[in-house]
Amino acid sequence: MKARPSHPDGFREECAIFAAYGHPEAAKLTYLGLYALQHRGQESAGICAANGRRVVCRKGMGVVADVFTEAVMADLSGEAAIGHTRYSTAGSSAYLNAQPFTVECNKGQIAIAHNGNLTNAIDLRRQLDAAGSIFQATSDTEVILHLIARSRERTLAAALREALLQIEGAYSLLVLSEDRLIVVRDPRGFRPLAMGWLDYEGVRRPVFASETCAFDLIGAVYEGDVEPGEMVIVGPEGIARERFAPEQPRAHCVFEHVYFSRPDSIVFGRAVETSRERLGRLLARECPVDADIVVPVPDSGVAAAVGYAQESGIPYSVGLIRNHYVGRTFIEPSQAIRDFGVKLKLNPVRSLMEGKRVILVDDSLVRGTTSRKIVRMVRQAGAREVHLRISCPPTISPCYYGVDTPNKEELIASSHSIEEIRRYVEADTLGYLSLEGLRQAVEDQDGRYCYACYTARYPTDLVGIEALLRSGGQ
Repeated sequence: MKARPSHPDGFREECAIFAAYGHPEAAKLTYLGLYALQHRGQESAGICAANGRRVVCRKGMGVVADVFTEAVMADLSGEAAIGHTRYSTAGSSAYLNAQPFTVECNKGQIAIAHNGNLTNAIDLRRQLDAAGSIFQATSDTEVILHLIARSRERTLAAALREALLQIEGAYSLLVLSEDRLIVVRDPRGFRPLAMGWLDYEGVRRPVFASETCAFDLIGAVYEGDVEPGEMVIVGPEGIARERFAPEQPRAHCVFEHVYFSRPDSIVFGRAVETSRERLGRLLARECPVDADIVVPVPDSGVAAAVGYAQESGIPYSVGLIRNHYVGRTFIEPSQAIRDFGVKLKLNPVRSLMEGKRVILVDDSLVRGTTSRKIVRMVRQAGAREVHLRISCPPTISPCYYGVDTPNKEELIASSHSIEEIRRYVEADTLGYLSLEGLRQAVEDQDGRYCYACYTARYPTDLVGIEALLRSGGQ
């Protein structure tokens, strides 16, 4: 993972994966699927295609539309393809860490794409180094490739199964060979992985994606999820589904419903928009305040703000306008402008704010620096009062399962009271949704979700995790 001291104020996206099998335009379908999943990672993108004889991989730094020109796509022929977009949760942001990774070994040509983090990757890497493996990248995903390549099992599925039983942590995986696709999800189901079907010439062709919004774009039908601990093998002989590991308590990442996933997706079998509106409704019940308008911090705060407004009866207002065309680089003015970075992305509608008591609804408050800038911006637009409402509990601990978060010292709620945070962000009042409210919002009656970032209670042993954060990763 990159050094964290200058970490932006907020959780960063993770990665996205997509696969298609049995379709003559598998690579183009994968391109479209990654395009729909671009919100999960914008640092690099890659696609590998297989035509029954060989696997061809193309990848690069940047977003999907920039990496995959018509000339690049022309190289990706075949009826099977996997793709990946990346935001580095661990490992440097560089081409060498762009996925999918490929290797040629006694199992043939293999490509792999991974969403998640392996918590024992450093220990495994040391063992593989000592045994003579040569690593090309700093990503924990490459560890899986080496475990497969070193396996004495004769088939790819058996070698992968052997490798999976050695790794710990979060992983949704796509593994592509010359003639088959293998799809895997870790036994706790940390990260989402949906399965669907696309009709082609009257035959259902399987597709897989981190989120169902990718299926909507290509006209595929969502059938359900790859189950935790399940391996799906797709080849010329058909589809086989099997369990590769003993059943474990579920630990779905609740932040997928709070922030990461697109609101038009179904994640962990549940509509994200439904969860987010319910977050806002419960927040309004737990943290009411007299005000004139409810304003979302776009875009991730929109659904919760709608729920808050509906529950409270206070009018919803689009009081902050987001510039969606801010690129990675821009020319900054030579003369310093206060809070320039936030102003570049957000601008208040003064006519809606002036003289009003404003409830600002956001999905999270991590370091607090951005929240303070937004509160100041709203006051400068003429708001009489600013009441900040957060649609999740205070974030007190980092995630080690595929989400890029600041370290504990940078998480303001890990060392400050809510009143101290309120003073820091300069709001008139500050309210968070309770942990019980979050559980209610996602209807978690049987403990299926991971809440470690709010509780510091992790569902797995964190083997070698500090070393992982310094050097290896997804």
